[in-house]
Amino acid sequence: MKSKILQLNAAYQDNVERLLEEAGGYTDAALNSSPPTGGWSAIQTMHHLILSEELSLAYVYKKLSFQPALQPAGLGARWRAVSLWFYLNLPIKFRAPKIVGDENLPAFASLAETRDRWSLIREEWTRFLQEMADDLVGKAVYRHPLVGRLSWSGTLLFFHYHFDRHHKQIKRALQNGVHS
Repeated sequence: MKSKILQLNAAYQDNVERLLEEAGGYTDAALNSSPPTGGWSAIQTMHHLILSEELSLAYVYKKLSFQPALQPAGLGARWRAVSLWFYLNLPIKFRAPKIVGDENLPAFASLAETRDRWSLIREEWTRFLQEMADDLVGKAVYRHPLVGRLSWSGTLLFFHYHFDRHHKQIKRALQNGVHS
């Protein structure tokens, strides 16, 4: 089961690296330009994803610091992950929670800064998952604000679903962007 968790993390890492490689074809000015229809720039969208990962890991560390009695991740956790997939694939625009929204996103950031910050949280997640005690593997620790407790696989699937939704947004933001 831990190997599946690590595989999901590695697949997500590959998605992030491909996105950063794609973004490398644009100038920092293009990456920081809001789309003509309004909304976040490509870099702001990336920082939204980064913040989501950072806050998720901070939540996990805080939760585990209490040494709580954790519930096994069962059918309910799987159902919550499916619900999250459905929600994130709806063609409706949702307002992001304040903590990962406009006021916490940079007005301007270079791709190099963004890559460094994302690399740090990805390394931290990878280290955490690799070193995670075996008795935590089957537990539902992470609590998504909308659907509730998810398994580790569900948590990583959330990252994938969230990434896929915002990758489309990044591509739209860059449609008229200047290549470097």
